[in-house]
Amino acid sequence: MGKLVGAMSVDVMRFIDYYVGVPLCFLAGIWLKFVRLLQKGRKGPAKRTVFLQLSEMGSAIVGDSALRWLRNQNVEIFYAIFERNAASLRMVGTVAQDHIYLIREKSPLLFAFDTFRFFIWCRVRRIDSAIDFELFSRYSALLSAFSGARERVGFDSFHAEGLYRGDILTRRVAYNPHIHIAKNFMALVKSLMASEPDLPYFKGGISDEEIQPQKIAVNESAKLRVRAKLKELGTADVDQVKWVILNCAGGEFLPQRRWPQVHFAKLGQLILDQNPDAHILLTGSPSEALEVEPIRILTARDRCHNFAGRIAFEHLTSLYTFCRLMVSNDSGPAHFASLTEIPTYVFFGPETPALYGSLGNFTPLYANFACSPCVSAFNHRKTPCQDNKCLQVISPETVYSKIAQHLM
Repeated sequence: MGKLVGAMSVDVMRFIDYYVGVPLCFLAGIWLKFVRLLQKGRKGPAKRTVFLQLSEMGSAIVGDSALRWLRNQNVEIFYAIFERNAASLRMVGTVAQDHIYLIREKSPLLFAFDTFRFFIWCRVRRIDSAIDFELFSRYSALLSAFSGARERVGFDSFHAEGLYRGDILTRRVAYNPHIHIAKNFMALVKSLMASEPDLPYFKGGISDEEIQPQKIAVNESAKLRVRAKLKELGTADVDQVKWVILNCAGGEFLPQRRWPQVHFAKLGQLILDQNPDAHILLTGSPSEALEVEPIRILTARDRCHNFAGRIAFEHLTSLYTFCRLMVSNDSGPAHFASLTEIPTYVFFGPETPALYGSLGNFTPLYANFACSPCVSAFNHRKTPCQDNKCLQVISPETVYSKIAQHLM
């Protein structure tokens, strides 16, 4: 469920999600059974659907094809998301700004207030269906249960143990860990529009073409602002520089996804020593500037720049148009890049590229260890591993050999 800033850790939230969420989901299931006795089924097809996707910025990008598919079925779409992740939803632009509901995590009181206000928000907008993009979260299941939606679609555990969310869903979809998460999301929306009941949903094929991201047009004024920021780095001609992004931050909630800082620094040295016209941008949010600074220091080259927080989030895709490539930890920017044509190389280990790989111009950097992936929906993305050798074993020399083609 993420982190309540200054309040609760991820482990505390997992504790609450289980020990509070399980009994509440049980009671919600009983209450919904009583409600169903008073209703006579759904009145007509879905018209106003709210998506529940709270905890991952990249999921707003990966799930966008499912949103667009449902919108093309003449369904009005709404979206509930944690406030800290909303920028990625706005980046894509599929959901109208006044159709987005933000849940604040700045304090437990605000979190509780926004949770209960959500139920009113749904009823005011006459939401008739809810699609839960979260993987077995009890919190999102409860949002769905009390949203007032007659149809509630989500992933059901069926015979899996330890993933109990009560009898809340009206359309239970089989989560498939062997296909890309974007196809799992597409299965949810197609289940909502299925005309006949089934168990489990969705029994049908989903092609790779159906989950392709929609490239976004780059705003020229945004490009001018990015160009001005790049010029501040002391480069005479921005267009003649071979810009390379190293997205070495991220992984706040799963630090096992981080490639070692010393490896990033060594890779930076290889890039700059072999390419005199290259410059490296160490990217991240403003709060991550201190995190990436040691990499700049270890690289010890003038053409390596700490660029974290130097441009607005909404200008990221404009930045990508200036760059030859990106090397990234498995985090949101790897998915943001799929909205452009930039070649992206992403480290995987605790998670698998088969399920979470970027949908853009993407190459996984993956050692294929026997223990990998060690986090999944079935363990609520919690691993005992404190020594991510699956990433440490990927050498800077190996990475450079893969990316050198873009620097010629």
